Amino acid sequence: MRSAGDILYNFHWVTPGDAARAMQDWAGGLEPFLKRRGIRAIINLRGRNDDLGWWQKETAIAKDAGIAHLDAMLDSRKLPTREMLVRLIESFDEAPRPFLLKCSGGQDRTSFAAALYLIHRDGWGARPAAMAQFARFPYLHFPKRHQRWLKAFVEFAAESAKGAPLKHWIAQDYTPEKLKAWLDANGLAGSYAAIFTTPTRSPRQW
Repeated sequence: MRSAGDILYNFHWVTPGDAARAMQDWAGGLEPFLKRRGIRAIINLRGRNDDLGWWQKETAIAKDAGIAHLDAMLDSRKLPTREMLVRLIESFDEAPRPFLLKCSGGQDRTSFAAALYLIHRDGWGARPAAMAQFARFPYLHFPKRHQRWLKAFVEFAAESAKGAPLKHWIAQDYTPEKLKAWLDANGLAGSYAAIFTTPTRSPRQW
């Protein structure tokens, strides 16, 4: 049975004892929350934000608790650069287990990252489990118009990689321009806002 904390923070195990997912700790109590679940690392999908209070608090708590803190950055509405995805995969490889994936609400960027982690860990045979990370329930993934590319990315990646490991395909062949062309050709031209360039930041989005 899920605890009140699990529900409050949209916490779920992606693979028990290995990787989990959740939202930002807007209500507080992050350190005991992480310790009770044995979390040893946070992969922050909102990027490094030294000047924002939530990032300062999160990194301080992680340091005090001996929990590794890794910053990656995704935008749920803009197609990621190769560098952004390379950093995400690096974070998967660097993070002590079990680690926690988190964004603002734990619904969109976190679903995307959890899906890529399963494919990175287990290969393309994990696609069904990866796609399940985008479920409305229990993960609350209700994508808005320009967030629909997130789920479609898995199909694009599988088709484009032609069996190559996800990590190698991203590093050697992926570009956001190729993703855009594929989305447009498959009736998904309205599923994204733009290709990522310079972030327009707000405390909740980033």
